[in-house]
Order: sequence, then structure tokens, then C-alpha cells
Amino acid sequence: MAFWILTGLLALVVSGLLALSLARSRAQAADDRSPAAYDVDVYRDQLREVERDLERGVVSRADADRARTEVSRRLLAADAEVRAAPETEADGSRTTAVLAGLLVAGMVAGSFALYLRLGAPGYGDLALAQRIEMAETLRRERPGQSEAEASLPDAQVPGDASPDYIALVEQLRATVAARPDDLQGHLLLAQSEANLGNYAAAARAQQAVLRIKGAQASVDEMIDYADMLIIAAGGYVSPEAEAVLRAALARDGTNGTARYYMGLMLAQTGRPDTAFRLWDQLLREGPEDAPWIAPILNQIEEMALRAGVRYQLPEIGVAAGRGPDAADIEAAQDMTPAQRMEMIEGMVGRLSERLATQGGPAEDWAQLIGALGVLGETGRARAVYDNAVEVFAGDETALDLMRRAGQRARVVE
Repeated sequence: MAFWILTGLLALVVSGLLALSLARSRAQAADDRSPAAYDVDVYRDQLREVERDLERGVVSRADADRARTEVSRRLLAADAEVRAAPETEADGSRTTAVLAGLLVAGMVAGSFALYLRLGAPGYGDLALAQRIEMAETLRRERPGQSEAEASLPDAQVPGDASPDYIALVEQLRATVAARPDDLQGHLLLAQSEANLGNYAAAARAQQAVLRIKGAQASVDEMIDYADMLIIAAGGYVSPEAEAVLRAALARDGTNGTARYYMGLMLAQTGRPDTAFRLWDQLLREGPEDAPWIAPILNQIEEMALRAGVRYQLPEIGVAAGRGPDAADIEAAQDMTPAQRMEMIEGMVGRLSERLATQGGPAEDWAQLIGALGVLGETGRARAVYDNAVEVFAGDETALDLMRRAGQRARVVE
């Protein structure tokens, strides 16, 4: 209730100020003398001038009478126009009052209507820690794979699929069912089911491939399984798909597809900030023809908006702010120790400014913490570490990287 009272008062105050400004402009305009009023003064001066000319004998009485008659006629006409002005001013005052009332009503009603459309009435303010906790709860309690698949309509066979191909796939299903440990059969079935758009069945076949291969299964085969699960769930990253992605990243932390899907999972569970950083880093790393670049470009600006970041798309494939390049290192060889320190401090300052305004991946935060530790700025290093822990809350991989950077900078145990 306090929120509505406060916003209502603010809307009334702003509207009142605008109405007051309108009324003052109208009053100022009313105070300005009309042309007819100036004409009255001129004609009165002309009458006095005629009398003076008559007294001095400059004009005859007959000429003076004619001039006096003509000026008097004009004076009466101008005076009548002036006398009619109060009625016009009253009309203007009424018009000003109506406009002011409409302005106040429009401002107040429009503000509340806009808030009802874009805002969240009755929704209390949430601190960052509460939002992170809510996102973590959402991630833990989100629906599983089977529930997500059950909520979607059954997969339809593509219209261009030939009857012969469909018959072959049906025959392959029967063969694989009779031979559950046939690796090549499951590989072929997974691909065939995916070709028919039956990704749930494709995922089951690919799961069998991973089971048969065991530790010999490649990261790409794990990613294929996660990809099939996600497509089968309509683009939703289920807990089962997340587990596969994390297992793949444990073996190859640079895998772009897995990192893209992890960002998608974070976006779906209330962490657009972390999703934005993951996707931004993938854009900076490239390459331009990577399969995850196009879907990221389609979503990252909205993700930046949700994360509260003023964002400009980076040049794809150029990881900015990662430290000195070859030219910097070569130039530093000819510098004095003081000049080298100044160059390092400049690089650290630019990296710090970029992370503060645009955000960045966990690696950049860790680099900044370590660099500040080397420069002896432990206070700043600790502040950056605390901020990074808050930013990457819930991301155990990033938090582990922060802890190791903090230990090197000697700001944490």
C-alpha cells in the first residue's frame, strides 16, 4: 500500500508542476497588452496633439474638428475591442483549468496503466541474495525430462519422409530391441530417429550408445545426447540434460555447445546475468562459423537487458581485455621498471572498468584479482573478489576459479 501511496503522490506532484507551469504561461500571456490597448494610448496622444496644434494656431478649427472626429472614432473602436478582452481572458482561464485537469488526470491514470502493464503490482523488492536463492530453488525444483516431454505433442513424421525409409527405421528399431548391446545399431538408430524428428527416441538410442561405450564415450557423443534431450523437451534444459552437460564440461571445459546450453539453462532458471557472461565470452572467443554463435546473437541483447547490462555486441572471435599482446610485450622490453608498472596499471584499470560496466567471464575476474594482488592492492583485490563471489553465486566452477585467484592474491585463506 505504501508503494501505491508514494507513486500516486509523485504522479500528482509532477502533474501539479506541469499544470502550474501551464497556468503561469497562460497568465503571462494574459498580462501582455493587446494591440488594441496600444492603439488606445496612441489615439489619446493624437487627440492631445490636435489640441496643442490648435492652441498654437498650426491648424484651423475646422481641420482640428475633422481630425478630432476621426481620431475619436478610432479611439472608440479600439476601446470597445479592449473592453471585450476580459470575456476572452475568462474563456482562456477556463480553457487553462480544463487543460490542467486533463493533464493531471492523464498523467496519473497513464502512469498507473503503464505500471499495471509493465510492472508487478504487489511484488515486493528482492535483494540480490534473495533473487539468487530463488533462482537456485527454481533450478533444483524444475521439471524433469520425462515431464517436459509429456507436456509436448507427439512427434510427427516429416511429410517428405519416404515410406521405404520409415519402414527401414521400423525394422532397425526391432533389430536393436533384440540386440541391446549392438553399438552400431544404436548409433544408426539415434541418427535415424533424429532424422524423423523423433528426438525422444533418438535420445534413448544415444543413451544406449553411452552405456555401451562407457568411459570410452567421447565428449561429442555426450554433447549429442544432451542436444537430443534438449530438442526432445522443446528447447528446455532439464536436470538430466544439465547433468550430461556438466559431465562433458568436466572433460572439456572449452566445449562451446555445452557452454551455450549451460547458459540457456541459467537463463531458464532465473540467472540471466550468468547466462549473459557465458554467451558474451563465447562470442568473443568465436569463431564466427561456430554453431552456437547464431543462437547467441539472436538472444544475447535481450539477455543483457534482463541482466541490467548496457551492452554492445563485441567483435566475434576477438577476446578483448585478456592481457598484453605480443606488441605490448615487445614494447615493454624497452621500458624502465616505472614505465612497465605504469603500463600494467593501465591494463588493469581498463580490465577493471570493462568488468564493472560490461561484465565478463570468470577468467577475466580471476585475472583482475590476481593482477591487483601482484600490484599490492589487496584492498581492491578483496573488493573485486567479494563482488565476483556474489556475481557467480551458484556457479561452482567459477567460484573455484575465484577462490584460487583470491589465494594467489592473498585475500582469502
